[in-house]
Amino acid sequence: MRPIGAGKPRERHQPLAGAPDFEPNRGSIDIGRAASGANGSWDSSTDVSSTLYPNNSSSPQPQLLASEGGEIVAPLSSTNPAPKKADPSAKEKKANRPIFGNVGKTAVAFGATIAKPFQGEKPLHKNRLFWAGSGLSVGLLALTGSWIFVDNSVSQYAPADALSYVRPGTITIKGLNGGVLLQTGNATRETLKTWQMPDKLKKAFVAIEDRRFYEHDGVDYKGVTRALVQNITSKNLVEGASSINQQLARVVYLNQERSFWRKLREIRLAQRLNQGLTKEQILERYLNLVYLGEGTYGVADSAWVYFSKTVDKLTLAEMATLAAMPPAPNKYSPFVNPRFAEQRRNLVLDRMVDAKFITASEASTAKAEPLKPKRSPMKREEQQARYFTKYIEQELPQRISAKAIKEGGLTVETTLNPEWQTKAEEVVNSTVRNNRGSFGQAAMVSIDPRTGGIRSMVGGTDFETHQFNRVTQAKRQPGSTFKPIVYATAIAGGISPNKSYLDAPFDVDGYKPKNAGKKFKGYISMHDALINSVNIIAIKILIDTGWQPVIDNAHKMGIESKLEPYYSLALGGLEVNLLEITSAYSTFAHQGIHNPVHGITRVSNQKGEIIYQNKVEPTKVFEPDTTAIMTWMMSGVVNEGTATSAQIGRPVAGKTGTTDKERDLWFIGFVPQLVTGVWLGNDNNRPTGNASSTAAYAWSRFMKTAVQDFPAQKFPPRPDNLSGRKPELKLDPIRPRYRRDLPMPKDGERVDEKGSESRRSRREETSSSSENRPRRSRRRFEEASSSSSEDSPRRSRRRSEEASSSSSEDRPRRSRRRRSSEE
Repeated sequence: MRPIGAGKPRERHQPLAGAPDFEPNRGSIDIGRAASGANGSWDSSTDVSSTLYPNNSSSPQPQLLASEGGEIVAPLSSTNPAPKKADPSAKEKKANRPIFGNVGKTAVAFGATIAKPFQGEKPLHKNRLFWAGSGLSVGLLALTGSWIFVDNSVSQYAPADALSYVRPGTITIKGLNGGVLLQTGNATRETLKTWQMPDKLKKAFVAIEDRRFYEHDGVDYKGVTRALVQNITSKNLVEGASSINQQLARVVYLNQERSFWRKLREIRLAQRLNQGLTKEQILERYLNLVYLGEGTYGVADSAWVYFSKTVDKLTLAEMATLAAMPPAPNKYSPFVNPRFAEQRRNLVLDRMVDAKFITASEASTAKAEPLKPKRSPMKREEQQARYFTKYIEQELPQRISAKAIKEGGLTVETTLNPEWQTKAEEVVNSTVRNNRGSFGQAAMVSIDPRTGGIRSMVGGTDFETHQFNRVTQAKRQPGSTFKPIVYATAIAGGISPNKSYLDAPFDVDGYKPKNAGKKFKGYISMHDALINSVNIIAIKILIDTGWQPVIDNAHKMGIESKLEPYYSLALGGLEVNLLEITSAYSTFAHQGIHNPVHGITRVSNQKGEIIYQNKVEPTKVFEPDTTAIMTWMMSGVVNEGTATSAQIGRPVAGKTGTTDKERDLWFIGFVPQLVTGVWLGNDNNRPTGNASSTAAYAWSRFMKTAVQDFPAQKFPPRPDNLSGRKPELKLDPIRPRYRRDLPMPKDGERVDEKGSESRRSRREETSSSSENRPRRSRRRFEEASSSSSEDSPRRSRRRSEEASSSSSEDRPRRSRRRRSSEE
């Protein structure tokens, strides 16, 4: 019979729970014959646990002891135990006696083995609370560590970066006023300040995208839950789960990757934005960067594309239509799905009513408004100042690295004045149009002499056909516009502007320069020679000055083209572009200081970090007195010389230039605040049959508009002492192998400069050419070229060698023409 309370007997080798704390007994207990009462039958009402644990019973119960044979020998009483005599084998019996005991509150009886009660605490690894607490602690530690890691991973992103962020892969070129001239890539063309946005437009986006925007710390936990429930119940995307902060963080700092890790970073960045920026700043950046379909970014660009309106002209219904599109711009586009767009618009209006941003009546009126989109091209496709922006794109690789250009997100700030640029384009186009039979192209550029910044640039009239920029790429002979550089170098070397030279046929080392019209004026001062653009005198001044000083100063003044030491250098017999020669004149306007010409002010990357900043490095070329004398002389060119058509009612100085057969017509002029150069001609080098006065007139048309932005200013006064000035540079006179003043031709006698006769003769000089000279005249010139100065009359030689000590102001003009002076 099986012992009471035992199941299948355990194997001897099978360990008990808590085996080290128990003493197993090999004995067995047979209580099958135990009886309650006289008949010895088992009382089923007897509780085994009460029998085994008498102390837990409500009344005393007998304890049964078993003998080695397994039979009950005597009941045990806890109150009156029966006395026994000592048994010699008591110890042995005690060792074999089975043991009953408590383990907690449960009796243990395993067949023949009775476990000793466990008296210590339960091991920790068996405690459920221990494991629950450990799991919770590990989870909290992991979450804390992850959050710290997330926070560190976004610590390099400053909230202020969002204020200047530009999308990667884009280049935005801006003008002097901050307006966009050119934009490439997916960028926002027109950005607005928050005060420029209608209040209801802002509230429409807040109502549908982030109702608790002004209340949460960057993440709307209630909104996430609410949106999740609504989207599930409606089986549609009716409300976004990301706050405006989160959406802005995703655009500026992250990408569209769908991962839990990206979401954690987005949440932390949203909180950091809330800590570093105001709510208005966050909303402003969001509304300027959010993608709203049709290739548009920001509410201003979208309003123009969808409704052909600026944001301040939008109706409430149109504002709600724009606010409806962020979750799915293509789906809710009024151009693609008008029905879905209208449904979504009405939902936005309902949300605005719920948020008490508008009344129910306003919403009803807006819902009744038909959805009528009106498409317009994207503003970023509009391009301004194309010759200039192309020039900037070509200059950019010289200012920043190729890697930065490839990454994009660049904002290039330039020196261009958009209003002046518009006027310059108008003048260039109309000038070519009005002289179509004469020349087919024109170019104009303006420079601020105080900084070197380009204020306007028009490289031609046909950018869409040819991107050839005649300001920067076309190299032409500048003609007489180069003469002021020669004159200024001579004056800086101590030569007086009153020094007189003989204007007569001249031969130097076989080079025989000619005046326009082949007219000669006899003895004439430097001052008068520049006003009347006399070629012979310019050559003689170059000889007295030297090639190298002139070339050195030309380079210092901004001419980068190669200059060769030829006599024709004095007459502009070299090739430069319009930008170079105009930059050189800025030295005169800025009192001898030259600032390198530039179009880029600074460049910033997509984080708003400045990666290039133009540094003005001025070069002193002449002393102020030298440029004051030159300005005085060039003012005479405009007031009484070859450029009277350049007068604009305020002090102006400049110089005209004409090349052989009038192929190139130039005028470079300036006021103290602005220098502008004009070129007219044909790309095929065909003669224009026109005059440089046309270029001067085009110059005046532009400058009359430009000078309205600044007050009239006089040039520095000319110094009183024109003779005996201390040289500021060392001259290096040319030593020709031979030089000859040739006899004055009979048909080319000196021409008086008085009145209309002088002006009429200058027009004739400009329009005539050597091919049109009579054969007899050409023969006389050739004979004169072959004769030497020794063969000329002694009186003529003596006149050419005389020096006059008096100034032009102190003697009559006729006397000055007859005498030469070396002061």
